[in-house]
Amino acid sequence: PRIQSIGEGTERVEEDVKRLFPGASVVRLDGDTMKRPAQAEALRPFVAGSAQALRAARADRPFVLALWSLTCSHCQEELALLGRLRVKYPALDVVLVSTDAPEDAAALSATLARHGLTRTEAWVFADPFTEILRQEIDPRWSGELPRTYLHNRDRSVRAVSGRLPAEKLERWIVEQYGPAR
Repeated sequence: PRIQSIGEGTERVEEDVKRLFPGASVVRLDGDTMKRPAQAEALRPFVAGSAQALRAARADRPFVLALWSLTCSHCQEELALLGRLRVKYPALDVVLVSTDAPEDAAALSATLARHGLTRTEAWVFADPFTEILRQEIDPRWSGELPRTYLHNRDRSVRAVSGRLPAEKLERWIVEQYGPAR
């Protein structure tokens, strides 16, 4: 037998769960919430397995994985930098992961819009056990922000805690993607 997606059901289940468990954090994973990055308008839920999926989807391709939070002032500076560099280097693949909660989605989306990052693949921690998510991303990461990972074409990774200097990031972009056009 063939299974055909009819696009009904998960929204109703989400509404029922929210009604039955008013204090619970509810994250829906379906075709609407897991759209491709170019179509993304909503934050994706970052749960166990998300980090491996991100890396697997970008095998042999360079990308920036930037972890940030609404309350981190240096994160705001780095988001502004990433927004400017995405304009200068349109091929630059950036993945943003907020360590805030899904309930902060409106503020997170507004922050991304302010920095010109609305079309950037963006995720938000969606597991109450954030230690598990941090360990999955990097067992050596203790939660300091901003935290940026520069994933090279050869699959090597450079982790940077704190503000990433613009000149170092741009040098890495040129090494991985070539000069701006």
